[in-house]
Amino acid sequence: MAVPTPDVDRGNRREAFVAILPFVLLGLADVVLLLFWGLNPLWGFVILPPILFISVIGWIAFTTGFVDQ
Repeated sequence: MAVPTPDVDRGNRREAFVAILPFVLLGLADVVLLLFWGLNPLWGFVILPPILFISVIGWIAFTTGFVDQ
């Protein structure tokens, strides 16, 4: 039985990383800004999961070629 090889090349992953990186950095900067303003650290944990979730969905869309279709 042969092991299936992924058909996603490294270029798509690199492009996805470059495209999603500004959004992740902006979201992390937002969390840091909220913490420096003196808000409860719980708000950082409330805001961070949606930022990461949307970033992962965007990364998956770029790597699978969904954006190019």
